[in-house]
Amino acid sequence: MSEAPPKAQPIAQRLRSDAAANRERILAAATIAVRRDGEKVPMATIAEEAGVGIGTVYRHYPTRPALLAALTLRSFHLVLEHARTAAQSDEPAPTTLTRFLEQTIAARDEFVLPLHGGPVIHDEKIVALQSEIRNLLEQVLARGRRDGTIRPDATPIDIIITGAMLAQPLPHAADWDQLARRQARIFIAGLAATDPPLPGSRPTRARR
Repeated sequence: MSEAPPKAQPIAQRLRSDAAANRERILAAATIAVRRDGEKVPMATIAEEAGVGIGTVYRHYPTRPALLAALTLRSFHLVLEHARTAAQSDEPAPTTLTRFLEQTIAARDEFVLPLHGGPVIHDEKIVALQSEIRNLLEQVLARGRRDGTIRPDATPIDIIITGAMLAQPLPHAADWDQLARRQARIFIAGLAATDPPLPGSRPTRARR
């Protein structure tokens, strides 16, 4: 007579699934709360808006810095996804960069990043993500330099700074999505120019 299959594994899988769902609810609620109220928003407020107990929040993120770091990592992973899509595209560099900026504009409410008014987090994982994003955007720019569609003095930091500015709506702007996309296309048109050279020195990560 065969024994009944053990039930521990399905239960463990369900617990992991529940924990992952709770973690995503916390991060989604925290993103909204931090953007609305700042990084000092009470953890209890985040728990309430996520629909979980305060103990669940602290179980996943024992401290406020841990939660803010998780929000920043989550945001950089989203930017990385967009940058990777851009680097893998076969379309001309200006078209690819336009799409990257439009994705940044569309996802602005999901970002908690230093250039978007978020906290500056010193973390090796974040530094690695920033480096990978810059490298992927450099691949797009290099492709454009080779075929003559992108000016030689444009840098990944130029793209990142512009994306950060376009992802922050101006007060009282009636339709920021439409206005930001217009500014993005003007910026991309400027990338195609070759003369005169851009003013000032190239922006660096340290200065940023």
